[in-house]
Amino acid sequence: MPELPEVEAARRALQAVCVGRRIRRCAAAPDSVVLSGVSPSRLESALVGRSILEAKRKGKNLWLRLDEPPFPSFQFGMAGAIYIKGIPVTNYKRSVVQPTDEWPSKYSKVFVELDDGIEFSFTDKRRFARIRLLDDPECMPPISELGPDALFEPMQLDNFTDSLSKRKTGIKALLLDQSFISGIGNWIADEVLYQARIHPLQIAANLSTESCESLHQSINKVIKHAVEVDADISRFPSDWLFHVRWGKKPGDVNGKKIEFITAGGRTTAYVPELQKMMGTQLIKDSSPKPKLTRRESTKSDNSATETRTKCEDVGKREISAKVAKKQEKSKTKIVQIEKDLDIDLVNAASKKRAEVVVRSTRQRKRPTN
Repeated sequence: MPELPEVEAARRALQAVCVGRRIRRCAAAPDSVVLSGVSPSRLESALVGRSILEAKRKGKNLWLRLDEPPFPSFQFGMAGAIYIKGIPVTNYKRSVVQPTDEWPSKYSKVFVELDDGIEFSFTDKRRFARIRLLDDPECMPPISELGPDALFEPMQLDNFTDSLSKRKTGIKALLLDQSFISGIGNWIADEVLYQARIHPLQIAANLSTESCESLHQSINKVIKHAVEVDADISRFPSDWLFHVRWGKKPGDVNGKKIEFITAGGRTTAYVPELQKMMGTQLIKDSSPKPKLTRRESTKSDNSATETRTKCEDVGKREISAKVAKKQEKSKTKIVQIEKDLDIDLVNAASKKRAEVVVRSTRQRKRPTN
């Protein structure tokens, strides 16, 4: 997934070769998923004839400021990328442009030709990217909902530490939250936590002052270096976790074993030997159990078996008692029903005999002519 360094490399490339140029031609793909709230024809008509004044970015969102609104914005998603024909943009692991690639790519969502012949394209293989037309990008979602940019608006250490102390969530999940800090994605989160020696599942509020300071320093260091080399992975330091974190493959970094877990809903690489849980979580998860001798272990197993047997017997007796009680209640109910029926029958018979006697008496009293 492209993160802040990759998007910043794209912004710098567009700023260098496109600013001051007029858009001569534009072709938008008929993709209603990637083109969010705008039709291809509307996007094309909004861009053609306009001049590019500036390429801007916040977090993992990029937009072009034109000489007249609306402005096109690009949310890179999982696989979004900017390609400029004949000009290398970035050598990011998943965004390498080969000279033999078709142009524009079949995955192109927006193709633009400038008045000086420069051509660029925004592509997306997985369709998680979003292209929008916005009148004021910085004041409209999703850009207005982003937290401070990790490069352009770095948090001061005191504010950073204070903010972490109020968060009862896992630290990696927090770093991935773009409303907290914008621009940090999966690989950067893994890298800065590795360099700060912090477990990805550590609760943010439980971090020590020293850990907060180390994390703050790692975020600034990793992002600044990645941006300085235009996200060229061949120029990342060789001791970075980045080089060996991909594909969930067994491996090590600097002689330490890497393991993979899920943190913040994402596959996470970390080094257990260096990134340990601290505080109550450590006590809860890793309390040592006493070792038993073979004799003690056998005795313990036998005792456990006897306990289970006793519990099972008790359980069976309790069940039997409950069944017997239910059966007794059922019998009592049946007997009562039978008694009620008998009473009803007796009452019915008595009523019938009484009616016969009344009729007989009336017949005897009837006068004869």
